[in-house]
Amino acid sequence: MSGVVTGDAVRLGLQPARLPSRALALLIDLVVVWAAYLLITLGLAAATASLDEAAARALAIASFLLVLVGAPIAVETLSHGRSLGKLAFGLRVVREDGGPIRFRHALMRGAMGVVEILMTFGAVACIASLASERGRRLGDVFAGTLVVRERVASGAGMAVPPPPPWLVGRFAGLDLSAVPDGLWLEIRQYLTRMRQLDPAIGQRLAERLAGELVASTGTPPPPGVPAAAYLAGVVAERQARDARRAFAAGPAGGAGVPGATPATPAAKADGGTWATGATGATAGTGSAGVAGSAGVARAAWAPVAGSDAAAAPAGAPAAAAAPAPAPTPAPTASPSAPASTGFAPPA
Repeated sequence: MSGVVTGDAVRLGLQPARLPSRALALLIDLVVVWAAYLLITLGLAAATASLDEAAARALAIASFLLVLVGAPIAVETLSHGRSLGKLAFGLRVVREDGGPIRFRHALMRGAMGVVEILMTFGAVACIASLASERGRRLGDVFAGTLVVRERVASGAGMAVPPPPPWLVGRFAGLDLSAVPDGLWLEIRQYLTRMRQLDPAIGQRLAERLAGELVASTGTPPPPGVPAAAYLAGVVAERQARDARRAFAAGPAGGAGVPGATPATPAAKADGGTWATGATGATAGTGSAGVAGSAGVARAAWAPVAGSDAAAAPAGAPAAAAAPAPAPTPAPTASPSAPASTGFAPPA
């Protein structure tokens, strides 16, 4: 089933409704409207029995227009495209760009519905819907609308793509406390749908989101890092912090964990302002790590040098590893204790 694509080549998360569901929703609407029309007609016939034939005919025409034409228009306008039948089947009328409809859209759909639904018993609407790629009838074509499904079968959720390997763990010292939740949501939505966007539009959107993220954190990314990769790396760092917060064994920040030491700032490389993060397993939240299991700290951003950065793109930062700590000498055996050979004596 094809999705809805706007004029800016942006694919919306909407699925056009097809003829079977639309026909059943329309059947419910027609049953309700015709039942109301018959009740009103019987009431008017009893109330206008003393009027002449011309007045009775005028009232009949007025009731027809108000109930069978005006009522659906009013319902779609007030409910923003959800009638009783559409509500029962999880359908909704929207504009072609995915926005809610207004009175002019509902008026055009209702006016065309008199011809293609009421006067032809739905034959014209069925033919037009079958011929349309997105199941639109003539009223939808003239009004610039379409009927979409609001309730879609739940499937596997779209996960945020992982950052490039050369960006994993590089944002351990970044302060993310000032980033608003709305910006996180926009970044996640972009990362999950960036392969569906037009390349030029996706690049502009990534640059805008990266600029807002830099304004919230106060630290610009190093030169040479694409905006999309920067967003993916920061989101991965936030997810890692959330996971450590949820599954930490001790108090936040590594307090109470033996051997837990906070990350120390690294020397600035080429004027950079990034702090150093721990590369080993962390025991608390933030950027604290277990020194005994890690043993090595790396700068969050360092210039590319040597052949170790061959896998990273041009201009991408590479981690500068500090020298490993000297091995601890083995304890000297006591003179009184016998030397261990590793073999047990025979019984």
